[in-house]
Amino acid sequence: MSPISPRVLMARMLIALALPSIFGVVIFGLPALLNIVVSVAVAVGAEAGFRRLIKQESRIRDCSAAVTGLLLALIIPPSTPLWMTALGALFAIVVAKEFFGGLGANVFNPALTGRAFMIMSFPAALTTWDQPVDFGAMVRDMIGATPLLTDVVSSATPLLTDAVSTATPLNIIRQGGILADAGTSYGSIIQTLFLGFRSGSIGETSIVLIIISGVFLLVTQTIDWRAPLSMICSAFLCSWILGMDPVVGILSGGLFFGAVFMATDYVSAPITSPGKLLFGCGAGIITVLIRKWGAFPEGVTYSILIMNAVSPFFNRLTTRKYGFVPAKK
Repeated sequence: MSPISPRVLMARMLIALALPSIFGVVIFGLPALLNIVVSVAVAVGAEAGFRRLIKQESRIRDCSAAVTGLLLALIIPPSTPLWMTALGALFAIVVAKEFFGGLGANVFNPALTGRAFMIMSFPAALTTWDQPVDFGAMVRDMIGATPLLTDVVSSATPLLTDAVSTATPLNIIRQGGILADAGTSYGSIIQTLFLGFRSGSIGETSIVLIIISGVFLLVTQTIDWRAPLSMICSAFLCSWILGMDPVVGILSGGLFFGAVFMATDYVSAPITSPGKLLFGCGAGIITVLIRKWGAFPEGVTYSILIMNAVSPFFNRLTTRKYGFVPAKK
C-alpha cells in the first residue's frame, strides 16, 4: 500500500466508524451517545492539554485523539458511567499514547489499553450489558413511564432464556453447548448476531456494518486484509478444535470489530506481510483460549495487546533483507 498521511488515515477511520457508531446510538439510545461524546471530548482535550503542558506542538488536526476516543467508546457497554469513560479516555491518551512519545511511538493500541485499564479497575461495569432499546419503551420513557434502557444482563448470568442477551454467549460456548438449546432457533440466533440487534458494547454488535466499514477501509487501501482475515479464521478453527460453536464464536463479542479496527493499527501491529498474518493468527487463538478458560467474558482486548508486545519481534523475524548475496556452494 502507498503511504497515507496521518490526517487522511484518521479521516477514513472516522468515516468507517460512523456506521457502527450510528447503529449503536440507535439501538442503545442516549447513554450510548453520551459515552461517545464524553470519550471523544476527553481524548481530544487530554491530548491538547498534555502536549501544551510539555510544550509540544498540538496535534488536534490529525484527529488521532478523536479516533482513539471513538474506538474506546465503541468497545464499552452503553451503561458505563460517564466518569469511568472519561478516566478510560484520559488513560488511553496520556499513558498509552503520549507517555510513549505520541502518535507513531506507542507500543500498545491506546483504545484497547484504555479499555484494559477500565476492565481491571471497574470489572462489574465493564462486564454488564444493557439490552437494546425497545422503541416502544423509548417513547414511554419520554413521558417518564419506563427506563430508557431495559434489563441489564451480567456476564456471569447463565444464558438460558435469551440466547443473544449477552455480548458473548460465554456460558454455553465454553461448554460446547448448542445455543438452540436455550429456546431459540439456531438460524434466528445467527441472524441476530449478524445484524446486531442484541446487547453488547456500543459499536461491536452489528457484524454486517463492521464488514461494510472494513470493505471501505480495504478499498481505500487504509488497512491490510491479512491481520483481520487471519484473526477471524484462526478464531474459527480454534473454537472448532476446542468443541465450541465456531460460527457463534466469531460473530459474538468484539472479534470482528477488533479484527477490522484494532489488529490493523499502523503503529502497534507488524509492518510486514508475514508479520501481519502471524499477528492475526496469534490474536485469534489467544481470544478463544481466554474465552474458554479465562475469567473475563471476552478475550479480544487482551489478545491484541499481547500480540502488540511481540509485534517488534515479528518485524525482525520477517523483515526482508536487502543487499545480501547467499554464498555459492
